[in-house]
Amino acid sequence: MNRFETIANNLAEQIRSGHIPVGTKLPSLRQIISQYGVSQTTVFRAYYLLEQWGLVRAEERAGYFVAPGATLGATPATNNREDSPKKVDISDLVFSVLESTRHPDIVPFGSAFPSPKLFPSARLLKSLVAGTRSLSPWSTVEDLPGSDHLRQQIGLRYIGTGFAVGADEIIVTNGALEALNLCLMAVTRPGDVVAVEAPGFYAALQAIERLDLRAVEIPVDPVTGLDLDALRSSLEQHPIKACWFMPNFQNPTGTSLTMEKKRTLVEMLREKQVPLIEDDVYQELHFSRERPLPAKAFDTAGLVMHCSSFSKTLAPGYRIGWAAAGRFADKVRRLKLMTTLSACIPAQAGLADYLQHGGYDRHLRSLRSSFQAQLEQMEEALRKWLPDDIKWTRPDGGYMLWLQLPQSIRAMELHSRAIERGVSIAPGPLFSLRHSFQNCVRLNFGHPWDARYERAVKIFADILDDPSVHD
Repeated sequence: MNRFETIANNLAEQIRSGHIPVGTKLPSLRQIISQYGVSQTTVFRAYYLLEQWGLVRAEERAGYFVAPGATLGATPATNNREDSPKKVDISDLVFSVLESTRHPDIVPFGSAFPSPKLFPSARLLKSLVAGTRSLSPWSTVEDLPGSDHLRQQIGLRYIGTGFAVGADEIIVTNGALEALNLCLMAVTRPGDVVAVEAPGFYAALQAIERLDLRAVEIPVDPVTGLDLDALRSSLEQHPIKACWFMPNFQNPTGTSLTMEKKRTLVEMLREKQVPLIEDDVYQELHFSRERPLPAKAFDTAGLVMHCSSFSKTLAPGYRIGWAAAGRFADKVRRLKLMTTLSACIPAQAGLADYLQHGGYDRHLRSLRSSFQAQLEQMEEALRKWLPDDIKWTRPDGGYMLWLQLPQSIRAMELHSRAIERGVSIAPGPLFSLRHSFQNCVRLNFGHPWDARYERAVKIFADILDDPSVHD
């Protein structure tokens, strides 16, 4: 982190913990300059960041004071309930954390991706060759909204889930992230308010930041999922133009909404005519016998834009995703043409061939079995090495585990110490526009377990005892 971010985070932790009460005047610029040995500009940037996070307010000629409501409750999932929409400033933090996880010698507990060893690369290559061989020279023009063959195969996956989506509604994109971004662009303008989850997927916050939107956070409980009462309250209080939620195996908590809650969510948004951008990249990674229904299954008004991809289940490097964009399909299609024109045509052809002939469901059964075994191995290691007061909720799918650590833990410092020891984790502040969840981390169990990963859990446990990671 930059020096101003360090200062801001240190003060934010003291404010959130109640050590600096509401209404208290913060130290003067001169005091901070003396304490940290920094410039006046650095202190101004730190205080401006605290103001953006809603933790302090400036009074002309008087200084900065802790804002009302700045002190968060003891449970991270219940914070920010009545907060007003905020401008997002998250990308610097995201990039600084993700950059540190890219080295191959780092144990990737902080990664967002499963192991590439679990995917059928050789069989995919065979399909890529077969699919490319059958391509028409005109396909680069005819398949701009997406290969007809691939969209038909995706449509069959919807039917297999229990409901139908027409191929004309499906736009093929460069991964799910582009699908999500295009959907957000289709229903918002700069300055609009978007409801997001807290904790939630950091790429949603980055998209909101890039498009100059405002965000209001809706709490997610690690057990019960999205707080629908808080959402209802926010819909009444704020001019929300769209929601970006993950009802199945939510990132980072791994929790899912019940079928009844999904139905209630869709009906609530239909009443307000608010579009739902549904991020559903982990739906196929369920541990139960049946695929969970997406919120899209309950949509009768075309307001749910269902986004997914093959990156987490089959072919990460192909970067093929899609949006089933409901009433907004034409607008999303045009935005796709205006931005990146088309997803890779040969990759689409290869995936369509694999979906038809390659045994996708057989592969998924194997992949889900691997994730379940790896989850059990990680949980066994966590129970062996970590203190009893550390809590997590066992997910029913995906490959993410959300740990709630003692309140004294500083997750960013924990992340830094872990990287020094060759282990990456995803610190809680990454998943909130206010850099909340300081005592939480996300761990990835999507890699085959071996002695190296067992040692990494032991290292993580050792670092938790380091006084430098505690308040």
